[in-house]
Amino acid sequence: MPTQTWNAALYDQKHSFVYEYGKDIVSLLAPQPGELILDLGCGTGPLTREIADTGARVVGIDGSPEMIDKARQQYPGLEFQVGDARTFSFPYTFDAVFSNAVLHWVPDAGAVAARIALALKAGGRCVAEFGGKGNIAAIATATRQAVVELLDIRTDHTWYFPSIGEYATVLEHVGLEVQSANLFDRPTRLDGENGLRNWFAMFGVPLLHEVPEDQRPQIIAAAEARLRGELYRDGQWYADYRRLRVVAIKG
Repeated sequence: MPTQTWNAALYDQKHSFVYEYGKDIVSLLAPQPGELILDLGCGTGPLTREIADTGARVVGIDGSPEMIDKARQQYPGLEFQVGDARTFSFPYTFDAVFSNAVLHWVPDAGAVAARIALALKAGGRCVAEFGGKGNIAAIATATRQAVVELLDIRTDHTWYFPSIGEYATVLEHVGLEVQSANLFDRPTRLDGENGLRNWFAMFGVPLLHEVPEDQRPQIIAAAEARLRGELYRDGQWYADYRRLRVVAIKG
């Protein structure tokens, strides 16, 4: 996976939709007072705080030191740690593992699922939403075509966007029983005329990792031109998101 450096300030200023949509997942999680919950991929911490406000005890972990620094500044009363989703461990287990808009960043889904299973108590639940099969298909296709035409480079993204069946198999392999799974379209409004460019700046590294830095603006402009008729309306860009939402229980 290409190295991703996160701009925590830009994330909060221009991409708050990530955690605003995540509030629905907190409702699905239904945290209870006194429960111990892990927020896996907590970012700058707003959903960690939402969970804590229910009376649950929550620990947030994220692979980005920049995100964790911002989370600690914003919510000094909560516990945050830098941790890798593939290798994290704790000396205790959790009633639930929660994750929003994170798991598509880690192609080694089996390693992540195994860590989630180890982190859960028997009967504990995993509640997660992330990019599913077909996520950003239009953006990815337009970017690949621009890279081929302008630079004659064949490239593809390195995200993990599974189908329901693919991800259910991963979870079942580590002893997590899928209770519900839903794959759905969620066109997501970006921020104004520069919304797609801001999206590329924050999230688009996996599409551009083979493109020289000085040529990326040209590729993004070409992708914008291809996508304007499909993803731009009423002065706003929309990302063609598809999300996979899963609830699973440890047997």
